[in-house]
Amino acid sequence: MPDWTKSMQRTYEYYLVDPLSWCDKSRITCVKSSTIERDSSEATNGHATLEVTESLNECYVRIYMVVIQKGVTEKFPLATVLAQTPGNDFDGKIAIMSVDAYMPLVELKETLPPYGFTVMKNANIMENACKNIQEHMRAPLIITESKKTLVENFVSNTDDTWLSFNSDLIAKADFSFSTDEMGTVTFSPKRELEAMQPVVTFGDDEHSILQPSISTEYDLYGVPNVVEVIYSGDNQFFKSRIENNDPTSITSTVNRGREILYRDTNPNITGTVSQSILDTYAKNLLKAKSTLEYKVTFKHAYYPVRVGDCVRLNYERAGLENVKVKITSQSIPCDAACQVEETGVFTKQLWGDL
Repeated sequence: MPDWTKSMQRTYEYYLVDPLSWCDKSRITCVKSSTIERDSSEATNGHATLEVTESLNECYVRIYMVVIQKGVTEKFPLATVLAQTPGNDFDGKIAIMSVDAYMPLVELKETLPPYGFTVMKNANIMENACKNIQEHMRAPLIITESKKTLVENFVSNTDDTWLSFNSDLIAKADFSFSTDEMGTVTFSPKRELEAMQPVVTFGDDEHSILQPSISTEYDLYGVPNVVEVIYSGDNQFFKSRIENNDPTSITSTVNRGREILYRDTNPNITGTVSQSILDTYAKNLLKAKSTLEYKVTFKHAYYPVRVGDCVRLNYERAGLENVKVKITSQSIPCDAACQVEETGVFTKQLWGDL
């Protein structure tokens, strides 16, 4: 494994992939450049753009980074994508075609479940999801087991694809789709950022591969400083009101000079309800609503980090000291420098346990 913090020579290789064996079939030499976009907000988890001099038609392509460091050559996969939809751009000397390519989950997006397709109540969620996925996608799938079952029938909508249907289905077992560099489809469990461990620290020391330009965004709009919870049932009525009047909190009634109210008239409480239980519920609700999500965008030389990973940013000049960030998207340009742009999120507590 190379030292990613040190200088190295980078080139890229492209291979046709046999969709049956999922192995490299033959090398492609007509690809002149490419960019890989991984994004957890995309249904297919991302896409790529290939600039080619010859038509590829439709085929799976695997992209490798070839690294030479201290005389040692190593090759690392970056993505496996289904190339589609070429377009032409002629510069007077050579025809360059821009090819859109998608992660293997696109095959699930292209087909529809039968009308009214149903997974029955009490059925094991992951067993049924894995069966559906394997029947409608050629990419390898890592089977994930779970004991969670459906509490009611799960019926497809008229506009569902196999991708949207199975995405919604596995969400009921607290999983989401993920795709690795070889194109293998996996399931990522739902995890809170606080419980995640950073896979790497990007800092501003002498070994840093982090670029100095970092941007952060956040939106205070809608963050309440007062919560009211009303319970009515079993011939009982309780009301709880919790206010954030902490002068050290930027969203408090003191600092904002006004109330921003959130009201819950259908609290999710099981068992016997009392005033003290409702007060605790309201306090916890205001604490949860007072968690502000920040979005941070930064660049660094290539490092094998995936979307969904947690990294630590320690960049004091940008006001980010030992901040844990969950990566939500990344753009990987397959060029000599390979400066990867990543976007992630981190949270700050604005009230409660400050």
